Amino acid sequence: MRICIFGAGAVGSHFAVRLALAGHEVSCVMRGPHLEATKANGLTLRVGATEFSARVKASDDPAALGPQQLVISTLKANALESLVAGLPPLLRDDTAVVFAQNGIPWWYNIGISPGHRPVPELGFLDPGGR
Repeated sequence: MRICIFGAGAVGSHFAVRLALAGHEVSCVMRGPHLEATKANGLTLRVGATEFSARVKASDDPAALGPQQLVISTLKANALESLVAGLPPLLRDDTAVVFAQNGIPWWYNIGISPGHRPVPELGFLDPGGR
């Protein structure tokens, strides 16, 4: 299965290693020094004294990774805006998208009863309502 981890920091990289070792074709959208290290050395997951290593395709440009069968967003809640532009090039008609939210999602207060105490304003988690 072609799987893309969108926002592969600590949580996403953990998923990426596990999925790659299970035999899936894994790619990661990441940035900065973590991207460069992944391109050069792959990913290493340390669990206790055990290390698991995997090679994955990595880029800061989702379009370079091509259409996927599954996209797992592991972005922090305040970085979801990058998914708006980055997700379309990864999608096919049948691509599944899973949100393994790393933080409080902007929609957490939908459906709270009218008598509930006021909840914090979280508009910054969905800049511009996108």
